[in-house]
Amino acid sequence: MYLTREEEQILAGEGGMVKQKAMEILVALGDIYSAERLIKAESAQIAGVSYKTIGDAGLHWLESLSAGRVQVPTTLNPAGMDLAQWRKMGVPQDFAEKQLKIVQAYMAVGAIPACTCTPYLVGNRPSPRQHIAWSESSAVCYANSVLAAYTNREGGPSALASALTGLTPYYGYHLDENRLPTVTIEANANLAEESSFSILGWWIGRAVGMGVPYVRGLGSPTDDCLKALAAGLATTGSIAMFHLDSKVHPRTEATGWANTEKYSFTDEDLKASSETLTTCRVDRVDLVAFGCPHASLCEIRKIAKLLEGRSIRRRSKLWVFTSSRIKALAEREGILAPITEAGGEVYADTCMVVAPLERMGFCTIAVNSAKAATYAPTTSSVDVVFKSPKECIELVCSK
Repeated sequence: MYLTREEEQILAGEGGMVKQKAMEILVALGDIYSAERLIKAESAQIAGVSYKTIGDAGLHWLESLSAGRVQVPTTLNPAGMDLAQWRKMGVPQDFAEKQLKIVQAYMAVGAIPACTCTPYLVGNRPSPRQHIAWSESSAVCYANSVLAAYTNREGGPSALASALTGLTPYYGYHLDENRLPTVTIEANANLAEESSFSILGWWIGRAVGMGVPYVRGLGSPTDDCLKALAAGLATTGSIAMFHLDSKVHPRTEATGWANTEKYSFTDEDLKASSETLTTCRVDRVDLVAFGCPHASLCEIRKIAKLLEGRSIRRRSKLWVFTSSRIKALAEREGILAPITEAGGEVYADTCMVVAPLERMGFCTIAVNSAKAATYAPTTSSVDVVFKSPKECIELVCSK
């Protein structure tokens, strides 16, 4: 891989040990994937923030980088708890102490403590054709597909290395020829809301595995539906991009798709996938959890509307996860009140996948996210019920 004189100097340690470590990661990655050179990354988004996922070894590594400084706007993935209300959540003290140290370590190098899987909703929103280095799987898929930015699905360390150098290897989805559709999906099902789009993405990931799907027949989906689709795609497959009908999102207009392999997604697939995602059959659950990916302002409005005049049962909980910025806007708008008056809570900085639910007494949870339904049983040892938002609320609310 070709390096400029300045890049060679950084690799030799002339920019300090931290930038040298970061450059070593990027050069190794570039060599593995036969990148011809490094290019400028306009922003970074870093996974590997929850203490649950990186542990003591990850914390120690982050603290060793304290002499470095990020070179581009950099945001973080969700942490393992609400950074301000972790006691209210019931997060154990020992977990909280380590989690706060992790966030402090990121802040020490200049990362913005906006801990969210939807950075594009809190100001880290790339322009079309801008090269970035993001690592959260659903955000990567959304950025490539809806925002028309260019990013690979980075690991946490490589995204941090890009943040510290402002560079990323030029391969994969940074190249136009790798962004062409490889398979066509005909959506022949009633996709009524975000949870249906989440299932569609989950199903495509299982059916296709990898590549770039061109999805037809979606009508005019909202950005929240596309967010759910991106999350589902990235959950079950190595998929970091999709195309839509040009009439829906012209920026992602597909060319050369006619000769690709074709799949059809039907109402039967929708029903069967929903049943597969459900690991238990119960009339009540310990927790209803919304916000995987983090809930938008519009999604919080919908949840608040569904909870108006309702009351959550004493031994159940309802939590909505979002970014701190969206939570502040929702509070200003007054739409948190119906949620909290019903007995629910809105938490920021975290989500049900990376929080230590297994240490907080939860055994069964209900979600409207295929991503959460896939990961929660393995990351938190809980049983999952997959339903629409309205059906989830019925499981924990009195009549």
